Amino acid sequence: QVQLVESGGRLVQAGGSLRLSCAASGRTFSSYAMGWFRQAPGKEREFVATISRNGNYLSYADSVKGRFTISRDNAKNTVYLQMNSLKPEDTAVYYCAAKAPASIDYAYWGQGTQVTVSS
Repeated sequence: QVQLVESGGRLVQAGGSLRLSCAASGRTFSSYAMGWFRQAPGKEREFVATISRNGNYLSYADSVKGRFTISRDNAKNTVYLQMNSLKPEDTAVYYCAAKAPASIDYAYWGQGTQVTVSS
């Protein structure tokens, strides 16, 4: 089992940058693929980005491709989301999630961190 705690969300102007962090507990962090998701008010939660256990495979939602970068540091049990060229439509609560090996679903979720982009 893994516990996840996100941080780094805040109010930022359009065009600005933020880096979100997600710290994981436990000694098996490197066993989990990690993902970032977001949920805007009145909308369903949506996929943002994912990274494989060793960091070799990355995937992004079309809406953030070229602007956001997911990365991980297995020595620090942390996954990051670097967000550049932020837009008001990026405003949402951002969640990190962990997926165990051979699992289809993300079983573990953090509590979320609020990102607000002002125009």
